[in-house]
Amino acid sequence: MRYFLSLIITLLALTSCKKDNEYTVSVKSTVLAEADSLLTLTKQFSDLAKKSDDTKQLQAKFNECRLQYKKSEWAIEYFIPDVARFINGPALDELELEENREFPPHGFQVIEELLFPEFDPETREELVREINTLASNIMICQKHLDAITMSNDYVMDAAKLQVYRIITLGITGFDSPVAMASIPEAKASLEYLPQLAAMIDTGTNAKAIKDEIAALAKKAAKYCTDNNDFNTFNRAVFISQYLNPVSKKLSELQKAANIPYVNRTNALRTNAETLFSDNAFDVDAFTPSPEYKFTKEKALLGEKLFYDTMLSGDNTRSCASCHRPEKAFSDGLKTNTGLSGNNLKRNTPTLTYASLQHGQFWDLRQPDLEKQSVDVVSNADEMHGSMANIAKKVAASEEYKKLFLSAFGKGEPKEWQIQNAIASYIRTLNKFNSRFDQYMRGDDKALATNEINGLNLFMGKAKCATCHFTPIFNGTVPPSFSKTEHEVVGTPADAKGTKLSEDTGRYIYNQMPQLKNAYKTPGLRNVAKTAPYMHNGVYNTLEEVVDFYNKGGGAGMGLPVDNQTLPFDQLSLTQQEMDDIVAFMKTLTDE
Repeated sequence: MRYFLSLIITLLALTSCKKDNEYTVSVKSTVLAEADSLLTLTKQFSDLAKKSDDTKQLQAKFNECRLQYKKSEWAIEYFIPDVARFINGPALDELELEENREFPPHGFQVIEELLFPEFDPETREELVREINTLASNIMICQKHLDAITMSNDYVMDAAKLQVYRIITLGITGFDSPVAMASIPEAKASLEYLPQLAAMIDTGTNAKAIKDEIAALAKKAAKYCTDNNDFNTFNRAVFISQYLNPVSKKLSELQKAANIPYVNRTNALRTNAETLFSDNAFDVDAFTPSPEYKFTKEKALLGEKLFYDTMLSGDNTRSCASCHRPEKAFSDGLKTNTGLSGNNLKRNTPTLTYASLQHGQFWDLRQPDLEKQSVDVVSNADEMHGSMANIAKKVAASEEYKKLFLSAFGKGEPKEWQIQNAIASYIRTLNKFNSRFDQYMRGDDKALATNEINGLNLFMGKAKCATCHFTPIFNGTVPPSFSKTEHEVVGTPADAKGTKLSEDTGRYIYNQMPQLKNAYKTPGLRNVAKTAPYMHNGVYNTLEEVVDFYNKGGGAGMGLPVDNQTLPFDQLSLTQQEMDDIVAFMKTLTDE
């Protein structure tokens, strides 16, 4: 059915697209040729899988296909993300929560689990089926790519995003979790980058910049060749000294050639020089609709509301009562106390960088900060207030009237405006000025040796960055940042790990087996200030948290977590390595 619908979409696109110019045809023909080579290799892979029991031979063909995919990945991921998910997405069920539907995973990562570390001939039928499904999805991509117009601005945007994809997913092991071929695959992407840059139509003025891009990409690829071990690869050096310069040079090329920026509200601003620029992220990409757009005037109003106890029903509690600035807008408690004196169910999360995720609360039950504020204000245990009553109180205040006039113009204060103002203030809490940020912007003295080692472990051997994605370090998936993930890690009810937490998380709202004990992947920026940790505040220190993950989460500790998404094998980190990871996480504290 999915293939049939894709064909219909393709036919519609064919009838509506403008005639391609010579440049577009050149780009398109090159991409289609690479996709065709990938399809040919995939069919050869299928033929081999039908008859061979040789693990090394099968793994070699798999690796050949993957390296070829890296040549068209930039286009497939950019122009056809829905199909790309079933070519190189995680080997986890795709869930449509609104309709309570699930789609089994397909693609390279599913095949990878069948081949590594050893191929079991008993799974041959499944292997062949998955390879053939992969081939079908590649053919769908070919039809889509053939139908669309690849304009200059979009190809430029896709080229920059491919560099960001290498940083955030490629070298972390996210898309090669078992084969651990991340570094050779990053090399393949970089070796193709000069060809991709050359295809961008810039006239003759920018040829020198293209040559510089080619030279930088060649140097970065050589670094991968010379340092090809996943666990010892120096990601700090690779990103700061090799990939960030490539990003900057691509931005320089775009300006020199007067290529317009893609006109859309995207989480990652299209005019950002690098992934680590201080203005790289646009909070408006996470707002419900255009009228909720961020302004400084709204934030100023929201700040006053945030600290005002009139938001609670009995005028005793403000937002700041539980989200304290000195604690990075958390509260320092295992769980806070409700209005009636009872302990609340969950730990109070930080509000810093909360605006850069598609889902609020530990269970992601609200999609944005506006709805989050209503949930908290109306909750009988938390504030027991009413937005309607707050609007009346605000309307009676001369000071608030002036702030509202500045933020929203004339008219009586409305409930949605109160929500929007509070959310706007929270959207100012993304500073991106930690020592980590300073290092990534060129200050190589900003991090100590053990902190750099911790960064490399975080993004490599410890696999932390496969869930806490760089550079926000939450579960919002790069480089599109259009989806925020949940994970099942098997959090225990007590620090000794004797039993599983009874809180079932997201499962309370969507009773799908994959969501039992599922929680939002929390942000780690300012994490040194936000103890205790986990949804139930079970761990008091970062050292305890790292030890929990080192053991393989709840399942690794022997707890019954059949649906754990975290790999439950031990990471085998030494004590020094765990200490270095903690040291690195402390560099994420904003100055």
